Amino acid sequence: MDTHNKRSVILLGHAQSGKTTLSESILYFSKATNRKGTISDGTTVSDYSFDEIERKSSINAGLVFCDYKNTRIQIIDTPGYADYYGDVLSGIRAVDAAVIVIDAVSGVEVGTERAWQLLEEFQLPCLIFINKLEKEGTDKNKVLAEIKDRLSKKAAMIDTLDDPDLTEAIAESDDKMLEKYLEGTKLSPEELKSGLQQGVIKRKVFPVLGGSALTDKGIAELLDAVIQCLPDPTERPAVEGSDPLKPETKKEVIFKADGPFSAFVFKSISDPYVGQLSLLRIFSGTLLSNTGIYNINKRAKERIGQLYFLQGKEERGIDSASCGDIVAIAKLKETVTSDSLGDEKNPILYSEIIFPEPAISASVKPKSRHDEDKISGALHKLSAEDPTFKVTHDPQTKELIISGLGDLHLAVMVERMKKRFNVEVELGTPKVSYRETITKSAKVQGKFKRQSGGRGQYGDVWIEIEPLKGKGFEFVDKIFGGSIPRNFIPSAEKGIRQACLEGAIAGYPIEDVRVTLYDGSYHEVDSSDMAFQIAGAMALRKAVLAAGPALLEPVMDVDITIPEEYLGAVSGDINSRRGRIMGMDIKGKLQIVKAKVPLSEMFTYANDLRSFTGGRGMYIMRFSHYEEVPHKIASNIITQYQATKKQEEE
Repeated sequence: MDTHNKRSVILLGHAQSGKTTLSESILYFSKATNRKGTISDGTTVSDYSFDEIERKSSINAGLVFCDYKNTRIQIIDTPGYADYYGDVLSGIRAVDAAVIVIDAVSGVEVGTERAWQLLEEFQLPCLIFINKLEKEGTDKNKVLAEIKDRLSKKAAMIDTLDDPDLTEAIAESDDKMLEKYLEGTKLSPEELKSGLQQGVIKRKVFPVLGGSALTDKGIAELLDAVIQCLPDPTERPAVEGSDPLKPETKKEVIFKADGPFSAFVFKSISDPYVGQLSLLRIFSGTLLSNTGIYNINKRAKERIGQLYFLQGKEERGIDSASCGDIVAIAKLKETVTSDSLGDEKNPILYSEIIFPEPAISASVKPKSRHDEDKISGALHKLSAEDPTFKVTHDPQTKELIISGLGDLHLAVMVERMKKRFNVEVELGTPKVSYRETITKSAKVQGKFKRQSGGRGQYGDVWIEIEPLKGKGFEFVDKIFGGSIPRNFIPSAEKGIRQACLEGAIAGYPIEDVRVTLYDGSYHEVDSSDMAFQIAGAMALRKAVLAAGPALLEPVMDVDITIPEEYLGAVSGDINSRRGRIMGMDIKGKLQIVKAKVPLSEMFTYANDLRSFTGGRGMYIMRFSHYEEVPHKIASNIITQYQATKKQEEE
């Protein structure tokens, strides 16, 4: 198909605004399907996974397409819940434009604002579709006023080109047209039609349409607007890449079917029948089935089999694909999400998708030995599909940790482990990786002496321990005159280091200390490597107790993005979590609160923030440093550890 006859759009909006029903209506109206599916029956094309059917809402981005008036329209139907925001971020990298869907009853919601901010960031043109106008009491003019107030003054209904608001918006998008308009000259229908498309592409006009996905009202007008107003693949906003050998050298992509091949992998799907499917957007050139591609990130060639267009879960084989197409390839060995594919002689490296950091974590353990054997493989496949789902192993607490964007996100992943991989797990609150340290210096002796019939055990060391803030651990050998033979000094050091890993007061690693071995004694017959290891460990534990022991906790840098009206609530909440606000920043209409908060206070924050901001707040956090735990909290942690240790010993 000619490149100018292609369109690709992403459906964005708040959860339950009707995006999936709209995609179903478009497919049925354009005769891409002969039966209109419904969410209640679980028969829609784009929501086909078992969990989407059970929950009656989108969890993954669904790809569909239709042919209408000699134009191929590829559509990505995205989930509206913030827990699945990763698929929105990946999907937007594959399309040329968007349709924002707004519920006529609810108006502009949190998800609508988030979608709008994303389109501003990527400078993608869009249409706005006011859905559910079949419902009693809805008023599209009232919703239009809200759109103008909260999204853009450049939004205008396009029921007719004679609408004064639309004419003015079109005129303002072009200097020559504006001059003519201000002079009182009436703009011709041809000028208005051409000006509307250019205004939309330049994001100077945002056409608004109304209708009902449920009754198919307004679908013909929406499809006409997609064809007439939105860009084809050669008209879309510029896409910038870089030279893989010189990343600082930027390269602009030329969008044409007969140019060098260039594509971007925006998503990976694990298909139960064909294995991994790599979804890619072709920006330039042509790709044939059963040939080869070059992976620029991996610097590797890959053989490819059949190319597919996706119609929900159905894979439709095609012989070739070119500029503007969104296609799937099965079983690529090297290729993963965010990889760039292209011409080996003229490579273009696209920037990776920046996914949000996980907002919530849980410890996970298998329910049975049977589950334990399969858990790693299941988690690996799930995290490969969804880059916002992270799996880590905490070497200190020995826990397997899963992290995601919210409670709902983790619940879906646990359910998928059970249904898809037959693995059942239990979730818990992750343990905090505390550290132990000291606040003053101390000198102690560690003496290990044991006599039992034959050869005994003897090791004797004197050490000095000092605080060493921010330096981890340092061992100093100051043995002179042979008080400890040279061959036993490494043994003493090994015992000291091992004791540091095991802790002295609460079982956590000891850090930020300098240990100096300065004296000791030995026995010609009874001294051994093991005896000096034990003596070193005894000395270390004794020294920590004498040197003002303290617990350290991980403190996180937290950036919270909220509308200004929630500043007071967020500030008060941060203080209640023992946090400190370090500064403020502004991002458009939003405020960014920068704070430092102990990790132990953040495990419920994702849900709490969503609750008191009505879902309009978002945050990211990353490790900052370790800081001393307040005495009262430290005492509770130490008491709990000692009680647990006593139970284990009994």
